[in-house]
Amino acid sequence: MKVFRILIATALVLNIIALPSALASTSQLSLSVRQTPSSSEALVTFYGAIKPAKSGTSILIQIKNAGTWSSTRFKALTTKAGTWKVAALATAFDAKVTYRAAANVSGKQIYSSERSITIKQMPQISEADPALLISASGPGGRIHGADISRWQHPNDTLIDFVKMYDAGIRFVMIKASDTRDDADGLSLKYLAMDHNAAQAAGIYTGFYHYAVLPDVTESAEIIRDATAQAQKAIWRLASIGGYSERDLAYALDLENKCVRLSTTGACQKYATRSQVTLWTTTFLQLLKEKTGKVPILYSGPNFLESSMNRTSELTQYPLWLAQYAIDPSDPLNQPGLKASGCYVHSWTGANCDSQWTMWQYTSCGIAPKYGVPGVRLDLNLFRGSAQAFLDLVQGSWTPAITDLMPSDEPTQLTVLKQSSTTTNKLVTFSVSVVRPDLSPVVTGSVKLVFDPMSAPAIKPTQTVLRATSGAWTLALKGIAAGTYTGKILFTDVSKTHAQSWQEVAFTVEQGPTPSPVATPTAKPKPKPSSDGCANQIKN
Repeated sequence: MKVFRILIATALVLNIIALPSALASTSQLSLSVRQTPSSSEALVTFYGAIKPAKSGTSILIQIKNAGTWSSTRFKALTTKAGTWKVAALATAFDAKVTYRAAANVSGKQIYSSERSITIKQMPQISEADPALLISASGPGGRIHGADISRWQHPNDTLIDFVKMYDAGIRFVMIKASDTRDDADGLSLKYLAMDHNAAQAAGIYTGFYHYAVLPDVTESAEIIRDATAQAQKAIWRLASIGGYSERDLAYALDLENKCVRLSTTGACQKYATRSQVTLWTTTFLQLLKEKTGKVPILYSGPNFLESSMNRTSELTQYPLWLAQYAIDPSDPLNQPGLKASGCYVHSWTGANCDSQWTMWQYTSCGIAPKYGVPGVRLDLNLFRGSAQAFLDLVQGSWTPAITDLMPSDEPTQLTVLKQSSTTTNKLVTFSVSVVRPDLSPVVTGSVKLVFDPMSAPAIKPTQTVLRATSGAWTLALKGIAAGTYTGKILFTDVSKTHAQSWQEVAFTVEQGPTPSPVATPTAKPKPKPSSDGCANQIKN
């Protein structure tokens, strides 16, 4: 991101802009203006988004002068996610100035709401020491951070990142992607909402991907799934313009090795140590190779010990360790230690200590204290010095056009296997969907669409079980006896991959009808109350 000098005065005015067009537009343009803490002169950050999201749209910052709108030289292009940002150094102070953003969409000029700001003179800080801004205001004199996701946005309420900065938070890890498509869509929504807003307030940002491991056993299939999920993270990072100089690396959130659930929600199958390790190293290595920035691994000490093999390869990745109920203000306390003995994993040191870089020390931070809606907030500490923190931030990545998520990319669906017998058993289809290069699709799901002439009178229940990226088992329950035709349809609500389908036909014979069993009425038992924050640090 280039930083320009901005003269908050008429000297910035380049040409007069006509009054807003009366033409109606379905697009909406937002603008926020913040004075961002800076180690040099006063930094002003303009940021916003265009909805619906549209990449490559030119955004022009305009200034109001004597009641007339004029354009400045400050411009930005929207990202794939529709967001934009531009920063400038101010040289005029203590005067209230009003701005708006302008864009041309399909030949129509649209404008944001007006935003006013009064630039304040910053204390003189040497440009040679930006680490002075990375205050160690957390417990134990460490750099304080938080991590956020959709749970910190009840009813889409915004986070007050200025209040968060004033409360001492200097970095925030934002959930950016998820294996599950529904959760992934929400991650994109709130990433677009939070990323630029946090940076404009002076907070460094990082990202994390919540992983669900595949239900496969072959090494090649495990690598294919890890590759697909890493691609999702890379596409997500590319959608917001890549890594800037205020971004920490992407983190892999790996805390669950269950790969198959029962209908009651209990885990039926777990990945082995070698499978978890292979998947993890593949994901992290691909992210590192593509972006040039070393990603981070988030997990807990028990998971690292019980679910992964020790490897020297893993130790190259910074560890973000989650362990609660330890007071970080005590200088002798640290995470990763058992009451007796060692947690043995790739990051275990010679004295049983874990070589962690970040520590999530509580999930019970007092959210309103940090400008976050709700009651709870995950809080983190950075282990090293301010300079070590800045070293971790080093490195940027600007995506090329080919790095962006495709739009309506052709796909090919194949029904690998199907089974239909009697009405008391499930009808199942094993389905695979691939991209043009035969790699698995990254997003999307499948369903059965009946032909109208053969559609059952009572709609059956369809359940989709993900085996791995681009592979599912589709199960139908409650189909009456008969012969049916239709198609297995792949759709992707994100519009990354295009639809594809395969026609199918199947017959269901009448099976035995189970005798009704009387179920005694049970009196509901009161649920025992539990405090999820018991023994945790409430900071």
